[in-house]
Amino acid sequence: MRDLAGLPKAHLHVHLESTIRPTTLRELGEANGVDVPGEPPVFDGFRAFADYNALIRSCLRRPEDFERIAREYCEDELAQGTRYAEVTFTAASHGERLGDPEMPLAAVLNGLEGLDCRLVLDHSRRRSVERAERTLDLALKYDEVFAIGMAGEENHSLKPFAGIFDKAREAGIHLLHHTGEDAGPDSIREALDVGRTERLGHGIRVLDDPDLVREVRDRGLALEVCPSSNVTLGLVPSLPEHPLPRLLDAGLTVTLNTDVPSVTGAALAEEYARVQTAFGYDDAMMADFARASVRASFAPEPAKTKILEDIDAWLTPAAAG
Repeated sequence: MRDLAGLPKAHLHVHLESTIRPTTLRELGEANGVDVPGEPPVFDGFRAFADYNALIRSCLRRPEDFERIAREYCEDELAQGTRYAEVTFTAASHGERLGDPEMPLAAVLNGLEGLDCRLVLDHSRRRSVERAERTLDLALKYDEVFAIGMAGEENHSLKPFAGIFDKAREAGIHLLHHTGEDAGPDSIREALDVGRTERLGHGIRVLDDPDLVREVRDRGLALEVCPSSNVTLGLVPSLPEHPLPRLLDAGLTVTLNTDVPSVTGAALAEEYARVQTAFGYDDAMMADFARASVRASFAPEPAKTKILEDIDAWLTPAAAG
């Protein structure tokens, strides 16, 4: 078995606020007067996770807080073999909470260094259209932001935000929505038809509708699959029971991602290792996951070519040691 931390890869679905190192979180909590539990609780569903996530976000208040977590994120990703990342950040929510619309995003951008990285700005489906407008305004103002997307509980419709999606597309901003995580095919269809999503953020419930599977496959839309997160949030009973093999058997493009690594305890290389162990995949299969992540990314083509070449090199006999 080759070292999966040495496998060049792209990371397409990870929330910056859920990458904070435990020691950093403790220090930020102490500095900002927030009582942070020593360990994440056991979640009985997405709502419980969202409530915990709100507590973690409340630890971020000063520019140096945001800059620090971004800097440490880059350091940690590089140690995982990540060559390119598309990291999600809830900029408008932080700006509204702190009374400074641009500070959180500007501070994060100051901290993103050493890693080829671009930002997706997300917005909770249950929050206002006005805040979503502010999210798009931020995306348009900062070149490092290439996409916006809707996150949160999928029982809230995307239809109120259709006008924002149209404005984003007209301005060249990509659309990447969470869908098919805690809801089924109807949510995915809405993300495709109303949200114009260019990948499926999670998407594991696509298997509930064979016609939808064919449509997603024929359109070449990649899935941002986050197995450990699905288990931790109670959406899948266990990793061996995860639908990942069935997604592959259906001919879908599957990328591996962490989503909320500070909660699951699995950074990207560990996520790859867990999948390899759970399903008995060989190194060539793990390289295929890495290739899928690179090809599904919005990295510049020269960068994609170089990473794909390095994945091939990782598979050579010399790389196995």
